[in-house]
Amino acid sequence: ILHHRHRRMITEPARRSSEPGSRRSLLRWVLGLLVLASAAGIAVGYLLPGQPEVVAADQSEGSRSVLLEPDADGSPGVQQAATRSRQVPDDSRRRTPIVRAVSAVIPSVVSVNVVRTQEVRSLFDYFVPRGYERQVRSLGSGVAIDREGHILTNHHVVHNALEIIVADGHGRTYGAELVGEDNRSDVALLKIEANAVPPAPIGTSSDLMVGEPAIAIGNPFGYLLTNSEATVTTGVISGVGRNILPSDPQERLYGDMIQTDASINPGNSGGPLLNADGQVVGINSSIFSRSGGSEGLGFAIPIDRAMRIAQELITHGRIRRPWVGLDVVESQVDTLRAPVVRRVAAESPAGRAGLQAGDILVRLNGEPVKGPVDWIVALYDTPVHSDVTIDFVRSGSVERVTLTVDEIPSERAERVQVTDGLEVIDVTPEIAIERSLTVDHGALITSISRDASAISGLAAGDVILGINRSEVTSATDVAELLSYYAGGRIVVTFERSGQTVYSAFVIR
Repeated sequence: ILHHRHRRMITEPARRSSEPGSRRSLLRWVLGLLVLASAAGIAVGYLLPGQPEVVAADQSEGSRSVLLEPDADGSPGVQQAATRSRQVPDDSRRRTPIVRAVSAVIPSVVSVNVVRTQEVRSLFDYFVPRGYERQVRSLGSGVAIDREGHILTNHHVVHNALEIIVADGHGRTYGAELVGEDNRSDVALLKIEANAVPPAPIGTSSDLMVGEPAIAIGNPFGYLLTNSEATVTTGVISGVGRNILPSDPQERLYGDMIQTDASINPGNSGGPLLNADGQVVGINSSIFSRSGGSEGLGFAIPIDRAMRIAQELITHGRIRRPWVGLDVVESQVDTLRAPVVRRVAAESPAGRAGLQAGDILVRLNGEPVKGPVDWIVALYDTPVHSDVTIDFVRSGSVERVTLTVDEIPSERAERVQVTDGLEVIDVTPEIAIERSLTVDHGALITSISRDASAISGLAAGDVILGINRSEVTSATDVAELLSYYAGGRIVVTFERSGQTVYSAFVIR
């Protein structure tokens, strides 16, 4: 239209100049061009990228001041449209210490997916063959501790796993190898390809303060979530040095645990517990709950212990458990509950240092020992071949000895493979004291398969004392007697938790 009007103005100048109001028409035409040019400039300002805005730190409630970064030539920047998305600056009040701590660790947190076999037990056993098994999936969490691909998690997360798959926060998956596991501390170590997941900053659990912030990270819902990014819950350190009394001290020992009210639900097991500095101070392990969910009573394994176990597995391929040669019981004198020495192995660090039955143990390396569980926990966290000081009371006076911690005898003993799935060692006086046995001879079961246990009724930790009325004094006796009576009925006499038990079965 403008082109047409412009052409008419050129071809008919005389007539237009003579028409009334021509000057006002020309003025309106020029003003229209100016309006179109202004609109075009505004549109270009919207479309072209501008400088990011910075929110003033002193903004008042209900109002907001916007400062603009200058252009490259030093001139003031062009103000951006209000609808443009903004980047949250590093000094924003939303970037709290918790946000910074989580952002430092969450790339190192992984989901641990496990496939294991489970025996089917049903009310309708008539229709289900005895011993029928199926594959089931379970899920936990883990955290990377180095660039070599080592992942810390819980023993109960990966125990008896047929397959372990690790998934990072981006959904990438990696096949994982089980480097080793420690049932007693509930710690396991996995390995994936190197540099696949960045390691988390590792702190210490030795200086935790009750009341300081605690952050739990894990994957509590697993496959119910559409993404594999971990979940974050917060709370405080509710307590330190918590000892959870075990039903069997030889099996699981939850000692010197970190207590927190940060929600730790099923699936969080194996994930990290952080402090406000974004350092891993624990490995989430267990909850006490009536409903099966979090009720504000969660526990984590101290990271100092978990890292010591990981280093043992990396360096030695197994857990070297410390031992000094003492068997202790709880004192029954008035209100005193300190550990009292019941037996001392003659050829042990404690025996050579001069400790005797009846001595009352009060300190280990300067730390007070208030009961047998305290003693077991404190000794368990002591590295093998390290020197320790023990304060004890004898005849009313306090004395001190220094000795070198040795490895437990049962780990150093020679294994005898009796049958498929059954491994035993000789019971010696040292092993009897180590395991708090009431006998000092026989064959201790160190390993037994699930099938062999189901057939025989035996379990790891049992001490075989006799087979078909023949006394067993060593591991080789078990191998010879089971071979001799194979095909017939076998009656085994064994000790379990201080009680004498009998079991009858048939070996084909």
